[in-house]
Amino acid sequence: MIFTLRLASGRILKFIGAISKTFSYIFHSVVPHHRFRIPAQSNAIWLRDNEKDHIPRTLWQTNYTEKVTFPVYINYLVNRLMGFSFNYRFMTTGDRMNYIKDNFSSDIYDCYRKLQIGAAQADLWRLLVIYREGGVYMDIDAHAVWPLEFLVARHHELFIATKKGELSNYFLAACPYDPHVKRVIDTVISNIRENKIYGVFDMTGPGAMNVALSMGEVNSIPNRSVCIQGSFSNEYFQYIDKKEGKWTRQQKTTRVVGS
Repeated sequence: MIFTLRLASGRILKFIGAISKTFSYIFHSVVPHHRFRIPAQSNAIWLRDNEKDHIPRTLWQTNYTEKVTFPVYINYLVNRLMGFSFNYRFMTTGDRMNYIKDNFSSDIYDCYRKLQIGAAQADLWRLLVIYREGGVYMDIDAHAVWPLEFLVARHHELFIATKKGELSNYFLAACPYDPHVKRVIDTVISNIRENKIYGVFDMTGPGAMNVALSMGEVNSIPNRSVCIQGSFSNEYFQYIDKKEGKWTRQQKTTRVVGS
């Protein structure tokens, strides 16, 4: 029953998102340079006492800039609503660099600095921040389909699985120092050091996660009942101020790992 309700909620949000995107094209044609600001942090509307050893009530997100278009901002507001019991933390490209420098070894920091594509940097950062701090991570164009409080309740970790039966990394929830997250970190760091893999997906993204982990050993739920992407935003609105464009285009001319 709950699974069905989550699917229905996701469909409703997709419908609302489609209307929002249509309006966004009109809005940004009238005021093409107007941007909305995502705050670096925002406190929970209602913060319940977190049970010991359960996932901390913090939602983490990142983007190359905090100044975003209308649909990306609406997506953020949806997540604040769905994460009413979560503190919110947001980092830009520079913030991520400083966070890793201040909180991790020089070896990990050096590996991070070698990544030349923002999406690859975000891939490693999300693993590191969830491993150290715990909480929930979602891509900037992703949104929960159900209140996060009820999605992560009684879980120590939560991964999402695609229709293909593979793990994805656009949503990740775990307690601090989760051993499965650590295994993915080790795989990504090894990939960076060896630098034998082409493409962000397999170097730092879902490909690396599926090499490190198998579906049967982690707590995973179908993505469409947890978190979906692209309902409110799309590539145009997300990368409108980034001349390099999406990572799928950038990696055609730029190596993922530099010297």
